[in-house]
Amino acid sequence: MSASQGSLSTPLPVPGPEGAAVLLAAMEDAPAAIWCLDVGARTVWANASARQLGADGLLPSVDGRPLVDVVDAVIGSGRSESLSGPMGHEGPVVTAVVRPLSVAGEPGAMLVLDHDQRDVDPSSWPQDVVEAAQSSLLPPFLPMLPDLALAGSYHRATSVRAAGGDWYDAVPLGDGRVALVVGDAVGHGVPAAGAMSRLRGAMRSTALRNSAPPSVLGDLDAFASQMEDVEGASVFYGVLDAGTGELAYTTAGHPAPLVVGSDGTAAFLPVTPRPPLGSLPGAETPVHRYVLEPGATLVLFSNGALAGAGAGYATALDRLVAASREVLARPGATEPDAAPGLAVAIAELVRPPQDWPDDVAVLVAHRRATRPEPLHLDLPAVPASLPGIRRRLTTWLSALGMGENDRVGVMVAVGEACANAAEHAYRGSEPGGMSVTATVDVDGVLTVRVHDDGTWRPPDRDPGDRGRGLLIMRQLVDSVSLEDGPGTTVTLAVRLRRSPDGEPGSASGGEGASIVVDREGACPVVRAGGAVDEAGADQLRIRLLEASRGGTARVELDLADVTLFSSAAVRVVLAVARIARDEGWRLVVHAEAGGVTRHVLEISGLGGLVDLR
Repeated sequence: MSASQGSLSTPLPVPGPEGAAVLLAAMEDAPAAIWCLDVGARTVWANASARQLGADGLLPSVDGRPLVDVVDAVIGSGRSESLSGPMGHEGPVVTAVVRPLSVAGEPGAMLVLDHDQRDVDPSSWPQDVVEAAQSSLLPPFLPMLPDLALAGSYHRATSVRAAGGDWYDAVPLGDGRVALVVGDAVGHGVPAAGAMSRLRGAMRSTALRNSAPPSVLGDLDAFASQMEDVEGASVFYGVLDAGTGELAYTTAGHPAPLVVGSDGTAAFLPVTPRPPLGSLPGAETPVHRYVLEPGATLVLFSNGALAGAGAGYATALDRLVAASREVLARPGATEPDAAPGLAVAIAELVRPPQDWPDDVAVLVAHRRATRPEPLHLDLPAVPASLPGIRRRLTTWLSALGMGENDRVGVMVAVGEACANAAEHAYRGSEPGGMSVTATVDVDGVLTVRVHDDGTWRPPDRDPGDRGRGLLIMRQLVDSVSLEDGPGTTVTLAVRLRRSPDGEPGSASGGEGASIVVDREGACPVVRAGGAVDEAGADQLRIRLLEASRGGTARVELDLADVTLFSSAAVRVVLAVARIARDEGWRLVVHAEAGGVTRHVLEISGLGGLVDLR
C-alpha cells in the first residue's frame, strides 16, 4: 500500500505561532525520520529525514515487515508498537516506534524511525543520507570583502564507501581579517561527517574568542583527544589580513597550501610536519607567516584533491599546480562575477577520469589588486533623478560581486531614502540637491548615505501610504540611522555575503526554488515553486519584502507549485505575517488543500496570522 498525501479538516492542536515554528523547526531538522499519518497510512506530514527515505512515496519495511502494515495495526488497535532490524533489503539496522495519534479528531499514528547507533558501517547508509550529512558541513555563506575574493567547493566521493567528512570554512574576525580552514576526516560515511561537524563547531567557537593559530590548534587538539571519532583528523588553519595580505598559518597532518602569483608562478608554502589532531596531545604548534601579494591567490585543499593521480604524490601535486594555474589564467577569472567559481573549476580539473575516488574540498582566497572606489552621486532632489541613481548604484553593486537577490533589498531601501528626499526635503520651496555615497569597509560592510539640505518632517501619527520610508528601509537592511541638521542624512548599512556558487549536489537537489513577483493583478503576488530550502527561504524573504515595500503594502503568496517547504521558509512567512498584522493587513497564502505544504503551514499555527486559500 502506498503512503500518499492525506488531508486534515482542521489544524493539529499546537502552541502559539512562535512556539509552533520552533517546534516545527526542531522536528523538521531531527536526525530521526518522523511521519504523521492518518487512516490508510497516508502521510499528513513528514520531516526532512523522512522525505529523504520515502522520496518515492512508500514507507520502508523493517526486519522484513512493511511499516504500512504496522501503522494500520496501531491505528486499528490503539496500542503502540516497536520493532528493530534491517531497513529494506540488507539496509542499516533501525528502530521503528509507532504510536496512536488523533489527527483532526480521527484515528492516526506517529511513526519515528531511528538508526541503531551500533550500525556504523558507512556502506550501509543510503547515498542521499550521506550527501545530506556532508552538505550540512558546508558554510551557507562566504564573507565578501573588498580586498579579497573567496570561493569554496566541495565534491563528494562517487562511492558511499569512500565519502567522508572533508570541509572548509571562512570565518570573518573583524578588522579585515578572516580565518581560512580546510579539514579532512578519518573514516567515511555519516559518522565521519558528524565528527567533522562537531570539529567545525569547535573551531568557530575557539576562533571567535582567540583567533591566534596556536590557540585554535591547541584547543582543537585537546578536543580531538577526547573524542575517538575526531582523533586523527587533519586541518589547515590560517588567519589572513585581507588589507595587508599577511597570513599566519599552521597545519596538523595536512598538505601545504599553494600560492599562485599574479604572473602565474606557483609554489607550495613551507609547513612544519605536525601530527594530526588528538594524535599527540600537547604537540608544539609551529606558526608560519607569509605575505600574499596583490593579485596573488591562495589555494587550500583537502587530501582528496591529490587522490587518483596513479603515479605518486609528486605527480598529484604537479596536477594540482597545473589546474590552479590554468583556471587563474583564464580571461576574467578573478573578476567579481566569475571569482566565486574558481574553487569549482580547480576541483573539476583535478578530477581523475574514474570520477571522484575521495571527497575533495577546495577553498580559494584571491587578493584583489585594486579596491573598489566609493560611489558618489550629486543630483537634484526630484523624482526624475531616481532612475539614474538606480542604474548607477546597480552597476556599482554588481562590480562588488553582489548577486541579484542581495542587491534587491539594498536597491529598494536606497530607493525609499531617495524618494523621501525627492518628495519631502524641499516641500514648499525650490528643489535643492541630493547626494548618494556608497562605500565598503575592510570587513565587507556596505554603507550607503543619502543626504539632502532640506528639512526633515516627522511622519504623521497615521501616515497612511506616506511617511513609512524608515519602516521599509529597516525591514530590508541591517541598520538604518537618521541625522537631522544641517540637512538630513539617512545611513543604511548591510554586511555583504555570498552563497558558495556552483556547489554540486546541494541539499535541496533538483533545480532548487523558483521565486518571482507577478505584478499583473490588483496587488503583487509572489509565486514560489520547487524546493524552498534554506537558500530558497532567503530568496522568498527578499521577494516578499520587495513586493510589499518592506511590509507596508498588501501582497499575496502563491505556493501551489512548491515541492518542499522547509522550516526556514515557514519562519519567513511567520515574520512577514507579523509585519502585515502590525501594518493592518493580512497576508494571503495560496496552498493546495490536502497538500503537504498546506499541512506544514497549518501545524505551524499560521492559520491565525494568514488567510490560507
